[in-house]
Amino acid sequence: MSSRALRRLKGKQRGQEALDLGDLGEELGQAAEDEEPLEDVGPPSKNSVNLIFFEAVKQLIFPVISIFSFPRNMYLIILHGLPGLLQQLLQLALLCLKEDVADDDIDALLKTIEDTNGQTLQSEHSGGSDGRSPIYVEHRNLNPETELKRYFGARAVLGDQRPRQRQRQYHRTTWMTVPKEPWPRFSRPGISMSLVQSKEGLHYFTFEHSRDYQQVQFKFMDAVDSMNNNNILTLLLTNPYHIDSLLQLSDVCRIHEDPEMARELIERALYSFECSFHPLFSLTSGTCRLDFLRPENRAFYLALYKHMMFLENRGCPRTALEYCKLILSLDPESDPFCMLLLIDFLALRSREYHSIIRLYQDWEEHRNLSQLPNFAFSAALCHFHLSQEDETKQEEREKHRQSADRLLQHALIMFPGLLTPLLDLCTVQPDAAVAAHAFFGPKSQIGQSPALAELTSLYVGRTHLLWREGGVLLWLEECVKEVLLRVDAKDPLVEDGLNKRKQRYQSAPRAIHRHVLLSEIKEATSFLPLDVTTQPGMGFDPLPPLDSVTSYTRPESTLSLFFRSLLPSFNLQEEQEVAQAGRELYPEVNRLMVAMRDVLANIQFQEPPRDDHPDRDEEEWN
Repeated sequence: MSSRALRRLKGKQRGQEALDLGDLGEELGQAAEDEEPLEDVGPPSKNSVNLIFFEAVKQLIFPVISIFSFPRNMYLIILHGLPGLLQQLLQLALLCLKEDVADDDIDALLKTIEDTNGQTLQSEHSGGSDGRSPIYVEHRNLNPETELKRYFGARAVLGDQRPRQRQRQYHRTTWMTVPKEPWPRFSRPGISMSLVQSKEGLHYFTFEHSRDYQQVQFKFMDAVDSMNNNNILTLLLTNPYHIDSLLQLSDVCRIHEDPEMARELIERALYSFECSFHPLFSLTSGTCRLDFLRPENRAFYLALYKHMMFLENRGCPRTALEYCKLILSLDPESDPFCMLLLIDFLALRSREYHSIIRLYQDWEEHRNLSQLPNFAFSAALCHFHLSQEDETKQEEREKHRQSADRLLQHALIMFPGLLTPLLDLCTVQPDAAVAAHAFFGPKSQIGQSPALAELTSLYVGRTHLLWREGGVLLWLEECVKEVLLRVDAKDPLVEDGLNKRKQRYQSAPRAIHRHVLLSEIKEATSFLPLDVTTQPGMGFDPLPPLDSVTSYTRPESTLSLFFRSLLPSFNLQEEQEVAQAGRELYPEVNRLMVAMRDVLANIQFQEPPRDDHPDRDEEEWN
């Protein structure tokens, strides 16, 4: 007879048979004899389960509070880093602790929790109508599976993935990437994160390299100097989670048309970064900052950017938008990767029109977003798409259409040199009246500065497909005709736009050049200045800032000593002086190029005289 049948004969049900505890059971039995017998109260009620749960939370949190005597400001930092549910659990546990600890201490800590929640809600409600900042980041939107499930359904996306995930034994659970089985076993590569300072509600962190990791970094630089990718690959085999090697080889794989391997290397770099996060560092709080001047932090920026572009190419623009907001939130003031030049495109692709309109309205006052061609045109395009949605009320649709017309006309008046390249990439022939008018003619493109041409060509090369959608070109044609009427009527906005173009856009910041380099949009890279294009490109650190802060220096390598022995006249200081002279000469070259464009635009070629006897030469030769 089976054991299951025996249990049934004895009247026992599953889960009620006694466990064989061995010696531990005897000790527990002896302890039970010394205590008074307990009354049989039957199965636990819901209230008793809750008491048991809070008692468990109490036992977990009380040792932390009693052992670690944190300063008051450290409690505030810890509470900022906790999710809302954990904050509530902590608050409930502290209420249970009031009978064990002095009431004054617990009340003070509870007040700190309430103040923290109030500050968090206030910071969130300062952003927009729905109570969130325009660059608010959500954990679930960092996972591309969330977007793919929305498109194709959970079953089509997951498939038989869950059983394989249960077999994974040694990988950490992370937000940004999902570790894959073929990955090497993760061990601390020598990267850590520390909290530098906290002020005005912001927490400044930085990544740090251990001594061993610094030695690996020096070997990587030697491998880069050798210009042999096999040396980098050899280094990565022994150090599978070395960040810069992963970034560099990802570019190599992408160039050799292996996007899957390139994407996987970037994901491995992000996994290494996330495993080294400080306990108080949060991807979604919006209060954590990373100094871009430090090379250790720049690698994290670059890994996030490359991962974002892989997601966009993969067909996950909503997830890519979330990473774009994440990069922007790490340093929204300086915006070292110029995410403001890209966020509108990703929002349009993912149909997040309200988010761009809200960002445009909230940041226009202190960031002058209307002076960026991409925001000037994309904000109008967002309003136009909202005016075409059937589920929107008729009154709201009319308001959006009026806003769309007004913003697009202002954008065309401010940036007239953008229209013709946009129509060319859309393979649309402009109207005869538009082509003949001087306002949108060749002079509008030749007369703009290289910095402005860089911005307009970047936007056109990136978003021209969005302007080819149904109804958009007809709306654009209507607004262009209206702008020509305003130009002929000498609208004051036309003169104001001309003055702004002359005074501004004299030179683009280095961050814009870095963004154009990473975008690889050929329409924009042709306008990069000489001091950018002549610099040696480093895929793991593109166009580093001139005032970079280095925490450790690389010793002189054998390869550099070899070149020094071959070229004894080589002097690094002289090379830097030559580069500085080139940067000073660049504005003069710029002005010369503008003058040459004007000359070429005004050249009129005469047609050669027509020959009325085309067969005369043949007769002469015969």
